[in-house]
Amino acid sequence: MRLHLFRLGTTPVGAPVPGYLLRLGDGTNVLVDTGFPPDATGPKAFVRVTAEERVTARLAAEGLRPEDVHLVVCTHLDPDHAGNHDLFPGAEFVVQRAHHELALSGSVPRLEMARAHWDLPHLKYRHVEGDTDLLPGVRLVESPGHIAGHQSVLVRLPRTGAVLLAADAIPSAEHLDPGQRAMTPFDTDEDAVRASTRKLLDLAEAENALLVRGHDAEQWATLRTGPGEYYD
Repeated sequence: MRLHLFRLGTTPVGAPVPGYLLRLGDGTNVLVDTGFPPDATGPKAFVRVTAEERVTARLAAEGLRPEDVHLVVCTHLDPDHAGNHDLFPGAEFVVQRAHHELALSGSVPRLEMARAHWDLPHLKYRHVEGDTDLLPGVRLVESPGHIAGHQSVLVRLPRTGAVLLAADAIPSAEHLDPGQRAMTPFDTDEDAVRASTRKLLDLAEAENALLVRGHDAEQWATLRTGPGEYYD
């Protein structure tokens, strides 16, 4: 199994918008998050995406087309994570039931920003509840607080060992202390944020895992993120 780290854009503070590609030995391709919507304009276009950073371009650099993606793991449906679901009509989307139901309710305005890209009748969603083994070596870890039903992804690679993709549960190094960390403007449940931070840190320690933070420019510069680069 190989893990590719994709930069799918840049936030206003210079942080990466990540996506991740897992290529399994049996030919299964799993994409984690799809990036920011290409049609956002005006004040909504708070993420800069170059042509080379579009999810289709990053896949093409690895010799893949959208139709080669079998599964898309949705960490959550914020616009910078779910803005291109419509490009993968043949994939199955895996999401925590609690999060998908919240998003469909229309009660969280920020989830509406990319709704036209993820709420389509022909897209196939698979609901999971809580921590779930998705595939051999791939475990979904429920990590709410940023929003209900947020999930992180633990990948166990044959050479690198474990890699924990924290996504927005731990966006940067300044959010690594469960007791003292600040909340981000988008976090919805402080107690759950702190509990999820502790849960992920304990998991990373138990697995001796590389903890990849969700939007950390300083860490991103130390990781293998370019076309053709990967962890295996």
